[in-house]
Amino acid sequence: MRRLVIIPTYNEKENIAAMIDKVLSLPDAYDMLVIDDGSPDGTAAIVEQRQQQHPDRLHLIRRTGKLGLGTAYLTGFRWGIEHGFDYMCEMDCDFSHDPDDLPRLFGAAAGGADVAIGSRYVKGVNVVNWPMSRLLMSYFASKYVRWATRMPVCDATAGFVCYSRRALETIDLDRIRMKGYGFQIEMKYTAWRLGLTLREESIIFVDRREGTSKMSGGIFGEAFFGVMKLPFRKIRPRIR
Repeated sequence: MRRLVIIPTYNEKENIAAMIDKVLSLPDAYDMLVIDDGSPDGTAAIVEQRQQQHPDRLHLIRRTGKLGLGTAYLTGFRWGIEHGFDYMCEMDCDFSHDPDDLPRLFGAAAGGADVAIGSRYVKGVNVVNWPMSRLLMSYFASKYVRWATRMPVCDATAGFVCYSRRALETIDLDRIRMKGYGFQIEMKYTAWRLGLTLREESIIFVDRREGTSKMSGGIFGEAFFGVMKLPFRKIRPRIR
């Protein structure tokens, strides 16, 4: 069973070395793929230095410029499928997602969930150190998604997610349109509409320790208006 952790980066020099060391030190064997969007702060150079210590398990894709969170993950998923991974987990680089939760997410996927979601809201509200304004925006965004789409997921915008290879080969990745945080909603919704199994695992989300958030008004707007269109979209499995 081959497991891949996919982490997109842009200006994460404060976090990337510690994240690499943590993920690759976990008891289960994980490979890690970093997709860097031309970080001017030298994030990719730090990854290349660490590759000398982990030549077989640490991988890097360099992209030129900020091309969007969603396109980074899609690039990672395609790379993981091509290289024969059975499960692929997406997560942030800033330690808001705890790497120690990875075994639970991979375990849920291996136990039958096509999509295992690290959920902040499946058991109350498990968010630490966020400003109240951002917490309310995130919480009610998931409520809005559930109301608009009827998808039975408490944390639709979650970015800590493990996908089985079967799920990623069923979803037509070429038809995923949203590039920002709306990508997270669209992927879950598409999986649900295709009859795949979604399971939420409760996690505690802690605001980033270092660096700055990449959230913007444009990203929020894309997600808000994109959700309105999802129920009217024809969703078909990928033709193999």
